[in-house]
Amino acid sequence: MIPVNLSELPAYMRDENEAWLLLERLRWDGRPVCPHCGTIDEKHYFIASRSGERRTKAGNVTYRRLWKCREKNCRKNFSVLIGTVFEDSRVPVSKWLFALYLFAAAKNAISAKELERQLGVSYPTAWFMLHRLRAAAGRDPLAPLMSGTVVVDETFIGGKPKNKHQQGRNKGPTGPAARAAARASGVSLHGGRGGGNAHMQPVVALIDRETGEVRTKVVTDVNSDTLRATIAEQVDMPETVLYTDGAKAYRPIGRDMAGHAWVDHGSAEYVRGEVTTNQCESFFAQFKRSLDGTYHAVSRKHLHRYADEFAMRWNTSDLKDAQRVQAIVDMTIGKRLTYRPLTQGC
Repeated sequence: MIPVNLSELPAYMRDENEAWLLLERLRWDGRPVCPHCGTIDEKHYFIASRSGERRTKAGNVTYRRLWKCREKNCRKNFSVLIGTVFEDSRVPVSKWLFALYLFAAAKNAISAKELERQLGVSYPTAWFMLHRLRAAAGRDPLAPLMSGTVVVDETFIGGKPKNKHQQGRNKGPTGPAARAAARASGVSLHGGRGGGNAHMQPVVALIDRETGEVRTKVVTDVNSDTLRATIAEQVDMPETVLYTDGAKAYRPIGRDMAGHAWVDHGSAEYVRGEVTTNQCESFFAQFKRSLDGTYHAVSRKHLHRYADEFAMRWNTSDLKDAQRVQAIVDMTIGKRLTYRPLTQGC
């Protein structure tokens, strides 16, 4: 592991070439990997500039370090940025390293306005950089399914209706029949339990009881079909015991699990033996405090990336800052996020 702390970063901020060397050490550890064919070889060819100074087609000086794959069936050029969320970025690598450290070290996250001030970049650039890092923090789609004992709970993200303008308030189900049906099913007509959360966005958290790993999913509603699909995507259901609260939507799902136990929050029951959802409650408490205190408001379109960010923070909470920097660099591999799809519809 490369030691990275705040006292050492200024040296890499001053020298762009040193910043490239540090990123190569963080990603490759002395053994460059061709992103085109996957060949790992410390003898890949480094392409040095003949004049000692590399320039872009526009004539600007660039510190980009180019390599050539030595695999005879490949022979393509590459750099440490190719195949990561840093690819095609015009932001200097030195600033990326500083942003990466601030992102990793901030216990309650860092806002785009703060990053703008720290790096001296524009707000859209800072905002885009943070979304790229959040995209890197997302769960590996090839990660194995959870098993053993898994705790599942959901929360709702959004402002209180009383703080909205009158025309923007959603009053939920209206009429005795609609309210009765919502109460009977445990889900409102708009996706929130009992109608009170119809204006808010549901987020489901799944926590492995043994390892403490958390995974999140932003969903459209919390009815039984949606929760089943979310759990089946992340959990080996026949091999897993499910712990939940007393929501009726979980009852039919529990029949397909190895076991299902719940606590009845409505009766002020929060722990019964080993059965509890307190781990999920703790995660949601940290998630919401940071959203309120650091970001203040987030859009539904991007909420899943914020949830991924805080899942990463939870899962790496036992790491030191330098170790978390290394973990995030490892997470950037094979992931891309470009500006146009990020901003479409905004």
